[in-house]
Amino acid sequence: MARKIEKQKALELREQGKSYSEIKSILCVNKSTLSGWLKDLPLSAEKIAELRDNNPKRIENFRKTMAAKKEARLSASFEKASRDVGKLSDRDIFIGGLFLYWGEGSKRDKGGISFTNTNPDMIKYFVRWLVLMGFRRDQLKVNLHLYSDMNAGEAINYWSKELKIKRAQFRRPYIKKTESKNIKYKSGFGHGTCSVILEKQEMNDYILSALKYLAQGSDKM
Repeated sequence: MARKIEKQKALELREQGKSYSEIKSILCVNKSTLSGWLKDLPLSAEKIAELRDNNPKRIENFRKTMAAKKEARLSASFEKASRDVGKLSDRDIFIGGLFLYWGEGSKRDKGGISFTNTNPDMIKYFVRWLVLMGFRRDQLKVNLHLYSDMNAGEAINYWSKELKIKRAQFRRPYIKKTESKNIKYKSGFGHGTCSVILEKQEMNDYILSALKYLAQGSDKM
């Protein structure tokens, strides 16, 4: 009687589109028994394709294959870009810094210059650029813009280590309270927004003049 009930249940599960493996795990019967019970209820080609495409192992293998292809593609692209760019000279860094500041730096005539970003690599390049032009790291000030779910002490330690700038040069962080679930620690702002400041009016004048020169040069291209 129990076997008859199991068979009926197997038929019902098959009609619902369950695979042999799924039915076997539900009813705990061997595959040969299922084959006998279900020989007259084959799955449609469409259902077979659906089960195959939704198979976790198959999906994971596909993801790994695609990840490997992407890694190989990006690696080849990086190698080519490295060859094309080559070793950066001081002039390359200087010109690159001007364009970086043109895009992201403060353009206000306010007694100095400042550069703000969330990307540590861009901030580090800006600091390197300033050092190249003869300024010392101990002449710089740092402002951090954080959100309420961030740890201010950890953020300061992070940026201090990354930029090789002492904690004493960091101003009190601005902590923004927000109800938004989209702008928080885990949404790409893990270390906050960092502003590096150099309070030198002559540097502000120089950079704005350099950007003006670049703008005039682009008009003649």
